[in-house]
Amino acid sequence: MSAREFRDRVRRRARHANLQIGQELLDGLEKYYLLLARWNAKVNLTAFKLAPGGEDEAIDRLLLEPVAATKHLPLNARHLLDAGSGGGSPAIPLKLATPHLHLRMVEVKTRKAVFLREAIRELSLADTVVEAARFEELLSRPELHEAADIISIRAVRIEPRVLMTLQAFLRPGGQIFLFRGPGGSDVTESIAPPLLWKATFPLLESLRSRLVVLEKVKIG
Repeated sequence: MSAREFRDRVRRRARHANLQIGQELLDGLEKYYLLLARWNAKVNLTAFKLAPGGEDEAIDRLLLEPVAATKHLPLNARHLLDAGSGGGSPAIPLKLATPHLHLRMVEVKTRKAVFLREAIRELSLADTVVEAARFEELLSRPELHEAADIISIRAVRIEPRVLMTLQAFLRPGGQIFLFRGPGGSDVTESIAPPLLWKATFPLLESLRSRLVVLEKVKIG
């Protein structure tokens, strides 16, 4: 499949999801997808089998779902921390769609962290860094405490202790973006102050995916 056909497929999937994809963003998403596909043949970055021409579910999940989430970013958000970045989605498409964000990706697995650094270089992503560590280890760095406006995480299950650790990096009024599939709850039963459930938004109908937004409130 040619580059033009790939782009046409992304545009078609974007229209299906009621998303507007400009040329610059489309260029970045294509470059990221092709880099991810090339590396995924050697390093297990994603469970998707990334065909050169793209497959609808992979395009929707890896590229368009994060773009859809940008509609719910607060206008004053400037610093994004992505926990467990893996192959770079949702973090890198979020960054491509909102270039003003300062992005910090946290990924403990060395080979995945190497890929993320290569993606930063290939995509010329400004104000973007990779922390090759567990996010719990970053608690020892005072400059990161309450430094993020948004924390993004995509996981099947989110344990309460994980949320309590992540909130330490979030400023009061900041938000956690939980990327969820069609199953499971909105974790309202497992969250505790200073985190409160704020809203749940549908993302892509094709995936029946949701964005669960938690907000950190100021206590005392």
